[in-house]
Amino acid sequence: MRLELTKRGDYAVRAMLALTRGSGNGLLSARRISDAMGIPVRFLPQVLTDLQRAGLVEAAPGRSGGYRLSRDPGAISLLDVIEAVEGDARRQSCVLRGGQCGVDGTCDVHNVFFAGQEAFRDTFAAANLAELAAHPTGTAAVGVGAITLASGPRASGASEA
Repeated sequence: MRLELTKRGDYAVRAMLALTRGSGNGLLSARRISDAMGIPVRFLPQVLTDLQRAGLVEAAPGRSGGYRLSRDPGAISLLDVIEAVEGDARRQSCVLRGGQCGVDGTCDVHNVFFAGQEAFRDTFAAANLAELAAHPTGTAAVGVGAITLASGPRASGASEA
C-alpha cells in the first residue's frame, strides 16, 4: 500500500506552511516562498493559483504584491490543501476487480479498504496548518498518532505530478 503526494501536492503543502509561518509579515512573494521551501519558482504560481481558486490563499498583484492565507491557519486542514491541488483522492474503483465499485456488488475487502481510506482522510482533516507549522521538526501530534511532514527541498515520498 502506498501513500504519497504528487509533486504538486508536496509543493502546495510546503507553500502553505511558508505562508503560515510568514502570516505575521503580511504578503509573501512567490520568490520568498520558493527560496524558503525549495520549490521551483517556475512551478509555484500554478500551485498558488490552485490554492487561490480553492479559497485558501489570497493574491495581491503588483511589485509589492504577494500571497497570504485567506483565513486563520488553524482553520485550514492538511486535507484542504491536498484536495485543492490533487482533487478528491477517494478511490472510485474496486481494489480487487478494478472496475467501478458497487456496480455488481462489493468485493470481500470493500468495507475494510473504504474504512481505512476514511481513517486517512480523517487524520489529514484533523491536522491543521497552525499545528503543523508550530512543529518545524515535522512531527505534530494528531489524534492518537503522529503525522510526519518533510519540509525540505525534496519531501520523501513525493512522486511526479
